[in-house]
Parts: sequence; C-alpha cells; structure tokens
Amino acid sequence: MSELYDRITSQPGSLERLIKRIPGFSGYLDKKARRTADRMLRDHIADELSQRITRLTQIENTLLNNGGLSYMSKTSSAKSKLQLFRDLIKTSAPGYSGIMEAIKIGPDEMDKLYSFDEALIAYADKFDGALNTLAKAATDKTGIDEAIAALDALTIEANNAYSLRDDVLTNLSKSV
Repeated sequence: MSELYDRITSQPGSLERLIKRIPGFSGYLDKKARRTADRMLRDHIADELSQRITRLTQIENTLLNNGGLSYMSKTSSAKSKLQLFRDLIKTSAPGYSGIMEAIKIGPDEMDKLYSFDEALIAYADKFDGALNTLAKAATDKTGIDEAIAALDALTIEANNAYSLRDDVLTNLSKSV
C-alpha cells in the first residue's frame, strides 16, 4: 500500500481541478463549509460509482445472454468490491470539520487530502476504462477472464486508496 500512497500523494492535489469536476462544489477553504464540501464530494463520487455499478450489471446481462454463466461469480465479486467502495465513500462521516476541528489541518495535510480526493474521483474514469474493456470482451467473447481480473484488481486498489485517505484524515496510520 505504500506504493499506492506515494503515487497518490506525489500528484499535487488541486482545488481548482476538484471544483471543475463537481458541479456546485466550492471547496474546503472555509472551515465552516468543509463538512458541506466533503458531503458534496462524497455524494458526487458515490453517484458516479452507482452509474458504473449499473453498467456492470448491464455487462453481466450481456455475458449471460452470450452463455457466460460461468463468469457470474467473478463479476459478482468485482461488483461487490465496487459497491463496497461506493458505500464507504457514501456513508463515511464527514471529516473536514466536527471532530476534525480539534485536529488542525494545515496546508500540507489539505494538499494530501486534495490528492486523495482527486484520486477517488479519477477512479470513476478508471472504472469506465475497465468496464469498456469488459463490455468489448463480453461482446467479442474473448479476453473475458483478463478483463474481469483487471476490473477486480482496480476495485481492490480503489478500496485501498480509500483506506489510505481515511488513515491520512483520521491520522490513524503512522506507518505509511
């Protein structure tokens, strides 16, 4: 996980890029607005991921219609991990105010959080790519196992990235 942490935090988080990706998002600059901004961000990402879950269900139907019943346990596993990622983002308590007011979040910490938040948003795009590959494989009836494995690996990475973000936010992990 350290490699994933390094990869995410080495990309400087940009408030401007976050603002461009989320309609109505005003950012974390105002301490009092941080909880609202965090909720907006989480809701936006969760909605994007819900669309990807729906798309995966459609791809599963294509697989079934093409005689791919044997792939359902693998796609179901990947879908469960994708749903977990969405649920973690959607249901986690906001973390930029409230309990966080006791912990001073400085510019360096905010930059890390921006990097993680940008990475979480970018996973929706990455899931699009993986789902496009799987949809093509399902239609072509070739490379299905590889496409499912790539999607599954991406879901694992996304969940690990969320855990790392949560560790940074709550300052639980001192070993990263």
